[in-house]
Amino acid sequence: MARLGDRVRQVFTERFGDAPSALVRAPGRVNLIGEHTDYNDGFVLPIAIDRAVWFAVRPRDDGRVRVYSLDYDQETRFGLASFEKTSDAWDEYLKGTAWALQQAGHTLRGFDGVLSGDVPHGAGLSSSAALELATARVFAHLSSIDWHPATMARLAQQAENDWVGVNCGIMDQLASAAGREGHALLIDCRNLETEAVPLPSNTAVVVLDTGTRRGLVGSAYNDRRQQCDQAAEALDVQALRDVTVEALEQHADTLPALTYRRARHVVGENRRVLEATDAMRRHDPVTLGKLMDASHDSLRDDFEVSSDALNIMVTCAQQQPGCYGARMTGAGFGGCAVALVDVDAVDAFTEAVVSAYKEKSDNDPEVYVCHASDGADVVSS
Repeated sequence: MARLGDRVRQVFTERFGDAPSALVRAPGRVNLIGEHTDYNDGFVLPIAIDRAVWFAVRPRDDGRVRVYSLDYDQETRFGLASFEKTSDAWDEYLKGTAWALQQAGHTLRGFDGVLSGDVPHGAGLSSSAALELATARVFAHLSSIDWHPATMARLAQQAENDWVGVNCGIMDQLASAAGREGHALLIDCRNLETEAVPLPSNTAVVVLDTGTRRGLVGSAYNDRRQQCDQAAEALDVQALRDVTVEALEQHADTLPALTYRRARHVVGENRRVLEATDAMRRHDPVTLGKLMDASHDSLRDDFEVSSDALNIMVTCAQQQPGCYGARMTGAGFGGCAVALVDVDAVDAFTEAVVSAYKEKSDNDPEVYVCHASDGADVVSS
């Protein structure tokens, strides 16, 4: 990762004729368990990963932003005094973050920048949140804005909801803003309270990229959110967070079948997150793995956001020695699965999963052994 930071710094110097004044990074995330619960005021348990967006910057005094993306080989320019959404391209995440910060009353300083990231796009690892938090960290650093992770995560979420047009919850942004090395982050998505929970010793988090991609804007993601709102309204609660498994069962015969299944996933998933947290506190990877398996079954059958590729990948992972559990991760419909694996079995596990998956699908997978990292920060200034 440091090599990518060095590369961004080098290109900045070549492009703008001088060294940057600061280097900023913001990580992607993988969610161990707790999918589609965040926008239901529920609980999630992600880790910030050691893949990130890196941003080399230098302030400007003319109120303009000029940024070159190494990944897209494109440059964007806009003035902070007046700008508008013009596309669905990568630079809208920059503009949306600037807009949200200004809506919150902050006066922003412009900058020149070069950015690049190694968070795979569209894989369910929150490359968009990493870009938003890197941008927010840049503006906060250059504009002397106090950095409060939860506040900045909320503003980044507002950028994605109201500017980009993806009705996401808070998990991705808060994990990127407040991650802690070696720990997962239990997030209460209602009050944004967080607790760092140590990962079980002698385990590794392995992300399994199916090689398939999905887009969130205009996808079934927004449909699922609407269905959850309908379920909460039918159950007369503020959010599905307020419903217990036992209470939901009492309404099994009165709710429409689809509404009931959507609610059953969210309500059960909230319970699984809290049980998983307890298992991690006990350093119990076996129970954690079983809960991950159950989460995938629920996402596949009740919430219906998995895919053939994800189901194949999860099954391939679950069949390998040393795998405690596996599940799809992210919004679904493609992207990645995540597995909890005994650290001594990682090499054999990854080789076997890749081979088995290739035999059963037409896709080329990628495997990322991830380490829990700290959240967005200024690496040097």
